[in-house]
Amino acid sequence: MSRRADLGLAHSWCALSALHGRIEAHIERELQAAHELSVREFSLLDVLSEQHDGDGGHFRMNQLADAVVLSQSATTRLVTRLEDRGLLRRYLCPDDRRGIYTDVTEEGHALLDAARPTHDVALKEALTAAEARPELAPLAAAVRSLAPAQPTGRSKG
Repeated sequence: MSRRADLGLAHSWCALSALHGRIEAHIERELQAAHELSVREFSLLDVLSEQHDGDGGHFRMNQLADAVVLSQSATTRLVTRLEDRGLLRRYLCPDDRRGIYTDVTEEGHALLDAARPTHDVALKEALTAAEARPELAPLAAAVRSLAPAQPTGRSKG
């Protein structure tokens, strides 16, 4: 690969990193101000809220760490912090007493439900701001294109 191609790839990576940083910082400010919740806390609650009682429906700590892109020790500290706030509870895996599962409490679900609109508006604002920057606009458009189509409300028939 030529030096020129390496630089192009490096510039693209820097732009992606800048977009991520801008989005995360904007969402962080909004979630902290409105709900005293960090982006990482929101992400962890969001991932855990999708658990179910079916096969493979619960995350072990290492799976949770992978899902929220944190080290296992950082994830454990985050879970402990949220558990101390009454937003999560841990319990032993019924099939393997060595495993520990974590569930979102009613208080955690209520906070997540209240914070979700704040998160979503902040994300849209950050993407709109990024679209005004030529180096970030294609990436912001790519992020928007990944969102599933919103249902129209019409039934097939």
